[in-house]
Amino acid sequence: MKSLRHDIGSIFQPIFHLFGWILAFCYGIIPNYAIAIVMLTVIIMGALTPFTIKSTKSMMSMQKLQPEIKKLQQKYKGPENRQLLNDEMMKLYKAEGVNPLGGCLPVLLQAPFLFILYSVIKGLANKTLVGKVLEAQPRYIPKSSKMYTSLVHSGGQIKAFGMDLNLKPFSSHGSIIAAIPFFVFVAVAVGLQYFQMAQMNNRNRKTGQAMPSQQLMMQRFLPVIFAYFYLIIPAAVVLYMIISTGIRIITQDLMFRAGVTNPHKGVQRSLPAPETKEEPAIEVKPPSTTKPSTPKPPVVRPQQQTRSRAKRKRKAR
Repeated sequence: MKSLRHDIGSIFQPIFHLFGWILAFCYGIIPNYAIAIVMLTVIIMGALTPFTIKSTKSMMSMQKLQPEIKKLQQKYKGPENRQLLNDEMMKLYKAEGVNPLGGCLPVLLQAPFLFILYSVIKGLANKTLVGKVLEAQPRYIPKSSKMYTSLVHSGGQIKAFGMDLNLKPFSSHGSIIAAIPFFVFVAVAVGLQYFQMAQMNNRNRKTGQAMPSQQLMMQRFLPVIFAYFYLIIPAAVVLYMIISTGIRIITQDLMFRAGVTNPHKGVQRSLPAPETKEEPAIEVKPPSTTKPSTPKPPVVRPQQQTRSRAKRKRKAR
């Protein structure tokens, strides 16, 4: 077991030194351990943001496919059709370009960073017995850095805002009041994770999408599992989780506002209008409003009148 841990540690040694160098560099800019950890967290989350965006899109795509998945589950009921159901679901995922495990990507990526940061923080508070005295000998950071000098002078205490960030909630704090901030850290970290879950669920309700049952189960129990780890790891690592979860919440909110994860976007297709035969239009003339023209009496000239009078006189004779 010891040899296995030694092999794993030797593999991660360069990574520990890299993160230690970044942390010492941040401390050199602002000589505060908490702010240096926040700056390191921002750098890490900047590298992980593309994966967070991809994961959120994958989760929304999975929710969009829920009606089709339910149809397949109804069609292939029973344990005898389990293999057929799995095959058809994989075909559906492949056709839609969806990774069913994509929503778990941020959680899976957090695990190695938690291990790395935990190891670096533990190395910062490293103490070695010199004679009969324990002396601080920080590891993974340059000995010429300002952080190394501060840690040696403080006896390996990572103090910021009155807290030793190397301690845990159940460490020896001297008093209950001194332990309260550590439990507050744990409560804030768990609360932010549940808020992130509520943010996603509210988005689903607004878009009318159903959350997969497996995803709901994972979202409900993962914060509880993490709460246990928050109680047994240094406060510096819990601070990292608080900042990283806050950044993910802001990232998701910006994605929702920009419509990047809209499940209806690009889904509705305009259907062609049904063809209709055009009937020839019948031209209807409006009824004429002009009155029929009456024949005008013939115009009788004066010469014609005298001639007609003469003719009548001859006949009278």
